Amino acid sequence: MTMTAEPLTPTGPATDTGPATDDATRRQELAAFLRSRRERITPEQAGLPRGPRRRTPGLRREEVAHLSAVGVTWYTWLEQGRPIRVSAQVLDAIARALLMDQTERVHLFALAGAVDPRPETECPIVTGTALRLMHRIAPYPATLQNARYDVLAHNRPFAQVFGDLAELPQRERNCLWLLITSRRWREICLDREETLRDLIAKFRAGMAEHVAEPAWKERLDGLLKESAEFRELWRRHELGTTSPHVKRYAHPEVGLLSLEHRTMWLTPESQAYRLVAYVPADDATEERLERLAELADGPGAG
Repeated sequence: MTMTAEPLTPTGPATDTGPATDDATRRQELAAFLRSRRERITPEQAGLPRGPRRRTPGLRREEVAHLSAVGVTWYTWLEQGRPIRVSAQVLDAIARALLMDQTERVHLFALAGAVDPRPETECPIVTGTALRLMHRIAPYPATLQNARYDVLAHNRPFAQVFGDLAELPQRERNCLWLLITSRRWREICLDREETLRDLIAKFRAGMAEHVAEPAWKERLDGLLKESAEFRELWRRHELGTTSPHVKRYAHPEVGLLSLEHRTMWLTPESQAYRLVAYVPADDATEERLERLAELADGPGAG
């Protein structure tokens, strides 16, 4: 099945004199980026025959257009930085034709000023290196999260304190959702109201860059539908930023845990993938986390 782009025509001649506008600069960056990605891919990598007397490094423009199912003229205009409209669906096809990884894909959509219809096709954070780092932080609880506070992975100490999220459906593995719906989180989080207000303020600030993205809209719609408490706090339009802070948790086996939330950013793009570690704020909490680790390793531990 061949996908065709909607009819696209230049909206006007590019301005060659005077200071460049932001849009013109971004179009030129997009054009240069596409050329660089096209020139690095061999025909064999794209599943095309090399053919005789090939002088072009990488793929030809008409080959990218063919692989993306768009017109050659239109794709040429795109690489020339012409002021044309481009749909997210066509950008998706071009990203796949040029074998872009997730970081490159994010960059492509940012330069084009478009919303990625598949923003999390791959997760650049859940790698072997990131997972090893997360587990090595034990006995401190730690998670891998995105900007929506979805918990993508967690270590054993986190499961001991907050519950094993692997037992929950994927859509429920989210810190905001759990603060609102989980009985366990309500019982152990001694600063729940403050934490919830803070988390909602940070979620709103983060959503400003992703307001049209389906995954963000779905998460917000679910929270608004689920909780009157969330709806009331959301209406306040409070904003927050991520910073180290101490929260208190009442663990049923080892007692009070005072944990400082420390964040390590793992990717540069706006999705804000990160490792969140829950570090003891005092010596007593340090000792209690070590005791919790001993309980997990003791007789009968799973």
